[in-house]
Amino acid sequence: MKLSEELLWRGFHAETTVKDPAILDTQTHKFYLGADPSADSLTIGNLAALMMCACFARHGYEPHLLVGGATGQIGDPKENGERELKSIEEIEHNKACIAEQMQRVWKLAAEASGIENAAEAPVFDNYSWFKDISYLDFLRNVGKSFSMTQLLDRKFIQSRIGEGGSGISYAEFSYTLIQGYDFWHLYRNYGIDLQICGADQYGNASSGIHLIRRFENAEANVWSTPLVIDPVTGRKFGKSEGNAVWLAATDNGQGNFTPVFDFYQFWLNQPDESVDYLLKIYTVYEREVVEQISADHAAAPEKRLAQKALARGVTEVVHGKEAAEAVESLSMKLFDKSAVLAQSDLEAAKTAFPSVERGINVVDALVETGLAASKTEARNFLKSGAISAVTEGKSAAESTKITDETTILSEPALLKRGKNRFATVK
Repeated sequence: MKLSEELLWRGFHAETTVKDPAILDTQTHKFYLGADPSADSLTIGNLAALMMCACFARHGYEPHLLVGGATGQIGDPKENGERELKSIEEIEHNKACIAEQMQRVWKLAAEASGIENAAEAPVFDNYSWFKDISYLDFLRNVGKSFSMTQLLDRKFIQSRIGEGGSGISYAEFSYTLIQGYDFWHLYRNYGIDLQICGADQYGNASSGIHLIRRFENAEANVWSTPLVIDPVTGRKFGKSEGNAVWLAATDNGQGNFTPVFDFYQFWLNQPDESVDYLLKIYTVYEREVVEQISADHAAAPEKRLAQKALARGVTEVVHGKEAAEAVESLSMKLFDKSAVLAQSDLEAAKTAFPSVERGINVVDALVETGLAASKTEARNFLKSGAISAVTEGKSAAESTKITDETTILSEPALLKRGKNRFATVK
C-alpha cells in the first residue's frame, strides 16, 4: 500500500496543504511532530499522532520530534479559556519525561512496523533557539509578517473573542507565531519541510508555511490527523476531557500514569462498534491483517478476537513486546478461574501492578498499593470479604479470602480486591 493510501485507510487525514495526497508517494521528506510539556506524560490522544509519524517513517520519510520548552511556557490556546501557567521547574520536569517517552514510543512503533535498525528520531527543544531571540527582533521579523486579519480568522481565536467567548491573553494570542517560527527555524537549519500534527494544531502549523514562503521563497506543507473521538461517547481521547489514558506506566511525580495492566484492559474492553476504527489508528497491523481480524471477530464476536488483537497491538507499541506478552498472559490467567498461576505470572504481575514486600500487614499493604484509600477503608473491605489472595500453583477459583486485619502477608501472592483490582506481594 502506498503512503497516501495508508494514510487515508487508517483515517490519518484531516486538513492539509498537500494539494494531492498522491504527491506524498513520489518523494520523501524530513518532517517533524511536536508536543508541549503540559503534563509529565503523553496520552493516547498524542499516541495517534505518533502512530501517524510511524506511518510516514515506514514509507521512507525522516522523522524529527520536538518538545515545546518555549511554547509550553505560554500554553496552547484552548477553545474555552486560558491555560494556567506552569512553573519553569515543572516545565523542565515535563520536558524530560515527554522527550524520553516520545523517543521510546517512536522506537517501539518503528520496531513493531518492521523498520530495521530504526534510529532514534532527533528530539528538539524550541527553547534552545527562543532563549536567544530578543522581543524586538521577534516583533520585527515575525510579528510584522502577519496581519491582524489573518490571526483573527483562526477558529480558536474566534471562539475565544466572539460573543460569549472567555477572551484571550496577548500571550496565548501570540502562540501561533511562536509555533510558526519553529517550523521556519527547522526548515532553515535542518531542511524540514513537512509538519504533521493533530487537527487542532493545523492553524498554528500553517503559520510556519507563511514564514517559509515569505522569507525563504520556498514551499512547505502541513498534514494533520483528526482528533480521535470515542465512537460510542463522542468524547475526545485526551486529558482535557477528564478521561485520560496515559502512556506512562509508572508515576513520574504528578500522578499521570496508567499501569500496563490497566492500559491493556482499556483496549480489551472497547465495544465492538469501536474496535475496527481503533485497530487502524493504534496498531501497525497491515490492512490484510486488520481485515482478517475483523472477519474472524464478526464470525465469533463472543471470543472478542478484535479486542484482544487491539489490546496486544497497542500495548506492544507503547510498552514493548515483552510487557505486552506478559500482561496478555496474566490477563487470561486472572479472568479464567480454572487457570493456575505460575511463578512467571507472579513475576509479570510485579511489573503490571503496585507491589509490596512480604512480611507486611494486610491493612498496610492495601493502603500502600492503592487498593484502599485509607486504613479504615481497608478494614471495611476485609470485613465485607472483598479481599483475597492467590498464591503460586493455585487458580483464581482457589483464592483465599482474607478477613482478619491482623494477617501478615508472608509469601508471594496476588492480592485481589473485588473482580478487577490487583496488587502483588513479592
